Amino acid sequence: MPTFKDLQIYQDAIRLMVEVHNICKRLPREERFQLIDQSMRSSSSVPDNIAEGYNSYHYKDKINRFYDARKESGETQNHIFKMEKKGYVDTRTSQKMCEDYQKLIKGINGYINYLKHKRGDER
Repeated sequence: MPTFKDLQIYQDAIRLMVEVHNICKRLPREERFQLIDQSMRSSSSVPDNIAEGYNSYHYKDKINRFYDARKESGETQNHIFKMEKKGYVDTRTSQKMCEDYQKLIKGINGYINYLKHKRGDER
């Protein structure tokens, strides 16, 4: 029986979360209660919400969790951009990660549309 771990968007979210956490390990200590904690939390929330949404019973709950995953992805993009502007990551790394998050957001949108269609929503 398939699980949330079989979803490509979940696999991508986990990979990106690990990348963000690895970057956070190298950030200066003075960023501990700002950029580090916020980046780690938002990047962790993406796969958490995907897993929660996948396992929700009602379509409304499922869709709402995927909306949350999408919002957390956008927040993480913002944190990565801030890391670049503060000189903690190079532009190429920042752009690549933000592009990967944008692809993830598109995948999440696709899954939301799939759920809406399955629920019987009009397109």
